[in-house]
Amino acid sequence: MKSILNSTPDGDSARLTHPSVARNKDVILEALRPHVPKTGTILEIASGTGEHAAYLAERLAPGRWLPSDPDPDYRASIAAWREHVGPDVLLPVLDIDAAAARWPVEDHPPAEPITAIIAINMIHIAPWAATEGLMAAAGRILPEGGILYLYGAYRIDGRHTSDSNIAFEQWLKSLNPEFGVRDMGEVVAEAERNGLRLALKQPMPANNFSLVFSH
Repeated sequence: MKSILNSTPDGDSARLTHPSVARNKDVILEALRPHVPKTGTILEIASGTGEHAAYLAERLAPGRWLPSDPDPDYRASIAAWREHVGPDVLLPVLDIDAAAARWPVEDHPPAEPITAIIAINMIHIAPWAATEGLMAAAGRILPEGGILYLYGAYRIDGRHTSDSNIAFEQWLKSLNPEFGVRDMGEVVAEAERNGLRLALKQPMPANNFSLVFSH
């Protein structure tokens, strides 16, 4: 994934960009807006470059956006995006491994309780253990009425939804055999095991889906 990253057009090499963000940030915003609680902290898992965080945080205020990523290069980019948009827009980035048995925010919670957890294009480019960890943590952390939002490509009843997703999965597995386009039914079942209910399944451009789970 890092092979297609670029620095920002204004020449700030610390702020990385990914071409997919420009294509999907507005449709993700519109899918998220009706479901994100109006107050509390929005915790993003695997924030990557930090572009989604910087763009969405300003538009989903007054909720406070808390980015995270286990990769130090990405955390540096997220920190640079925070400096660019202002520290009042983004909270300081955290190091969170979704597969961990316990997340740092459980021992050191933010000032405002976490009411939403967001993972954009994450579960297919991580081992299945990351999905299990994400669902377990969401079940532990989210209050009643909180939401978990996922965006990305899925198989439906074991079948890919497009030829492009078949090629995408082949590419993912070339990076790591544990990566892959997940079956939506298996993702929903893992969520349900952790007290999360599928509230929305919304088709998105480029053969992606938005899934919203409520707690």
